[in-house]
Amino acid sequence: MKVLVATEKPFAAAAVEGIRKEVENAGHELLLLEKYTEKAQLLEAVKDVEALIIRSDKVDAEVLDAAKKLQIVVRAGAGYDNIDLEAATAHHVVAENTPGQNSNAVAELVFGLLVYAVRNFYNGKAGTELMGKKLGILAFGNVGRNVARVGKGFGMEVYAYDAFCPAGVIEQAGVHAVKSGDELFRTCDVVSLHIPATPETRGSIGYDTVGQLKKGGILINTARKEVIDEPGLIKLMGERTDLKFITDIKPDADAEFAKFEGRYFSTPKKMGAQTAEANTNAGIAAARQINAFFKDGCTKFQVNK
Repeated sequence: MKVLVATEKPFAAAAVEGIRKEVENAGHELLLLEKYTEKAQLLEAVKDVEALIIRSDKVDAEVLDAAKKLQIVVRAGAGYDNIDLEAATAHHVVAENTPGQNSNAVAELVFGLLVYAVRNFYNGKAGTELMGKKLGILAFGNVGRNVARVGKGFGMEVYAYDAFCPAGVIEQAGVHAVKSGDELFRTCDVVSLHIPATPETRGSIGYDTVGQLKKGGILINTARKEVIDEPGLIKLMGERTDLKFITDIKPDADAEFAKFEGRYFSTPKKMGAQTAEANTNAGIAAARQINAFFKDGCTKFQVNK
């Protein structure tokens, strides 16, 4: 079988080496398309492959139409909204992600951003400490659980809400389970978002929701840009000069948010999974999942139906 790694933003060399070892030891052929600049290059590269590994690269109906032999595509990472799942299903292609591989990297970034925020972006003025503050985690998946672990290490009081995770599971992790997202925002000093972008969550974090934060509250988004209601949040921050918004996903209205000097920060690009360890872990996990699929038909991490 031919396995193509198609990455506009390439994996680290160590990751590629690990992927190659996994793929070739299983008797398959590895092909690379790195730093491509036009979609036409991707369309040409997928024509003769049975498996595809991507990062943030988009796999839409046009790509799937071109990939006549494709059986499986794996997104090396947790999020998979860059894959058209309906189109993948229509083309009889299994779509998978690699949950958990980037979780610690994202969690550490959350606290890098949070310390930066509470210390007033290191502007020389006195800030505050995290110990004793209430941290709210919206969605208690792999990333959320790592955020809870690190938060407890800082001495924070940790709360979480997840509509799909039983309260008992959250409590077993030493985290206070609340009954709704609204309760989470009302209770906490800081809320960290870890929800996917779905029809239910898109634009769900805005004026009314974030407005429930305590005075001096901080919203951190390392999930997806689409979950933020940007006009609503801009309106709120204009009215409440005590709130801060920190993100590793540059908003569409970045210039508007930038007007809130000292209360807004965005990294130049999405940084959650940008560590050597996460890069390697996710790539190798993707290769192993492809090998399992071809060997035993395993679809444990399938995200389409």
